[in-house]
Amino acid sequence: MASSSSYNSPCAACKFLRRKCMSGCIFAPYFPPEEPQKFANVHKIFGASNVTKLLNELLPHQREDAVNSLAYEAEARVRDPVYGCVGAISFLQRQVQRLQKELDAANADLLRYSFSDISPAAISVPPGLTSLQQIPQRGFGARIGNEGSGFYLQTPNTAYSYPYSLPWNDNFSDDISEGGGGGNL
Repeated sequence: MASSSSYNSPCAACKFLRRKCMSGCIFAPYFPPEEPQKFANVHKIFGASNVTKLLNELLPHQREDAVNSLAYEAEARVRDPVYGCVGAISFLQRQVQRLQKELDAANADLLRYSFSDISPAAISVPPGLTSLQQIPQRGFGARIGNEGSGFYLQTPNTAYSYPYSLPWNDNFSDDISEGGGGGNL
């Protein structure tokens, strides 16, 4: 929040608009003369009059956050006129979904590797069962998919059975194009 009026240098807004920067200029605290592009982008996207009206309607402690938001949206809109900051948000959401799929695949790998090292005799029988043979057996075969986001096809009846239910269901679809994530954009 640099006030430029004390140095008789107009703020970036007044300089851009080619007007005299008065002592009570609403733009001066938020658009210092060192950042002329910040106001130029905000003016290009929102207009100086609209920004003035918005800042006058806000409480003084809310104005800095509002200007920062306007400047961010204006910068994003200048870089990407169609999507603006929504394009950046969508990109980040897709990246989170991709990384979640990679994490799920890594966790499946860890499960598979950790249980391939344990002998069935080392695991105690859960209460209510007389032996591990009463538990449905499940195994993993070939990995399907690419870029770390694939999954494992289940192979029937391997030598090891799990003494608990796995977090995924037994329903298998032949359509490998079904995405994961379950989120809506």
